[in-house]
Amino acid sequence: MTHIFDEEGTSIPVTLVKTENCQISQLKSIETDGYNAIQLADNKTDSARITKPMRGHLAKSGDESFKSFGEFRVPDSSTYKLGDTIGIEIFSPGQKVKVTGKSIGKGFAGNQKRHNFRRGPMTHGSKNHRLPGSIGAGSTPGRVYPGKKMAGQLGNAQTTIQTSEILHISSADQILVLKGSIPGKKNNELRISVKN
Repeated sequence: MTHIFDEEGTSIPVTLVKTENCQISQLKSIETDGYNAIQLADNKTDSARITKPMRGHLAKSGDESFKSFGEFRVPDSSTYKLGDTIGIEIFSPGQKVKVTGKSIGKGFAGNQKRHNFRRGPMTHGSKNHRLPGSIGAGSTPGRVYPGKKMAGQLGNAQTTIQTSEILHISSADQILVLKGSIPGKKNNELRISVKN
């Protein structure tokens, strides 16, 4: 993350995202799959590092090997061809995009950190500061309902920012300048799709 300044001199927090060209590795249509979509392959790797079935799948679209795939719904998949590359040129400044990634893992967290619960009183002999307190009723229902907010794993989950805005595009370096923050940490893999 960094920040840029607009014409009035206001500081705008932004995130710089390095993009790669993706190759169309599969076309899905209503006739064969029940919906229109394209599968994009990215993250180039050595062919020895992927499985033999994956090599056969990628051989239909070209000779290169990839280890990451993503599927994107499109209005009509017949306008695309296997092996074509899709890059940063599909985006434009001012466009709203949906950014999906894995959030930073924070380990096992308590109720205050994970669910923003209030703490107990700190004075007058109270021994309940960060404890969960009561978690259910008595004999009826005699159990804790599923979905109860409790301590547990925080982060390391798929997260989506719905309305991230593209402020600037550097075509030479293939860098998108997105307004605000995005999920995950440095070198995280992201899925960026245009909002309909």
